[in-house]
Amino acid sequence: MKTKNLVVIIAFVAGSFSSFAQSNLLNAKTPEQIGVKTKSQVSLDNDKPLAYGYVDDRDILMGKTTWEIVDLSERFNFPLYFPIDSTNIGKDRRSLFDVLIKGIKTNKITEVYADDYFNTKKTFKDMSSSFTYIDTTNAGREEVNANRDLYFPRETVSYKTVKGKKVKVVGPAAPARVLDPQFIDKKELTAQDITGYKLKGYWYFDKRQSELKYRLLGICPIAPEAREVGSDNPDYIDLFWIFYPSIRDYLHEYLAFNEKNSAMPVSFDRILDSRQFSGIIYKEENVYGDRLITEYVNENALNQLLESDRIKDKIRDFEHDMWNY
Repeated sequence: MKTKNLVVIIAFVAGSFSSFAQSNLLNAKTPEQIGVKTKSQVSLDNDKPLAYGYVDDRDILMGKTTWEIVDLSERFNFPLYFPIDSTNIGKDRRSLFDVLIKGIKTNKITEVYADDYFNTKKTFKDMSSSFTYIDTTNAGREEVNANRDLYFPRETVSYKTVKGKKVKVVGPAAPARVLDPQFIDKKELTAQDITGYKLKGYWYFDKRQSELKYRLLGICPIAPEAREVGSDNPDYIDLFWIFYPSIRDYLHEYLAFNEKNSAMPVSFDRILDSRQFSGIIYKEENVYGDRLITEYVNENALNQLLESDRIKDKIRDFEHDMWNY
């Protein structure tokens, strides 16, 4: 009987995951039919991310806030980075950055902040200078200076006599010449320029369940400003911080590529919530104003990495020390 129930559970789980794959791929007779779901498939896909259980403050025996950096150049983190260009892949495959930007532009993501303590809200208009940079090239400036009257035409001035008096008449200026696009330097920040993500999370020991748990609180993409894209030594900045619990439903709708089984892609919410990424702690909450590791371990990358591991071990050892052998 137990074996039979196990088979039913496995079949249900496999069926629910298979609905994430590209729909109707094997039954389509034309390319237009790929991705078209039946009504039953749509009803089965109408699910939600795994809800967080209520945690009373009195149930938290230990808590620690940490900040991590997720390096997108690491192979394990590729599902968060690729595809950087989804034009020829399909509308269902996007990088995490494209998903976040789309949500901000369409107002599906509203809890966007300028800092990791979620104090100051930001709008896409506030961040537009970081995403798009438009300037005139040196050749364009020379072109404008050489033909200034054509690009900035003056009003026409003439005189006529009215009742024996000379009157000045100002006419409209001629249409200004439009600068050729070859003289315009336009840079736009894309998913390809994102180097990593900063994550803010909370580790806590739930004494009711005697278990160490993690709750993700915030996420922030890291990239150079649009004006520095393509430069040799760009300065990387925090583009924006998003309060993560507010976007779980939204991220659950978008799927990342599963390298081991493309028929079962995984939602971005599941990847982040289950910590299916490789991160390095760069800060923990402390009495010194939550100072960075780099502020007290200077000019030694190896010691900074060891300090990051020490913080991880300190958190994990707390759970280990709760047990007697």
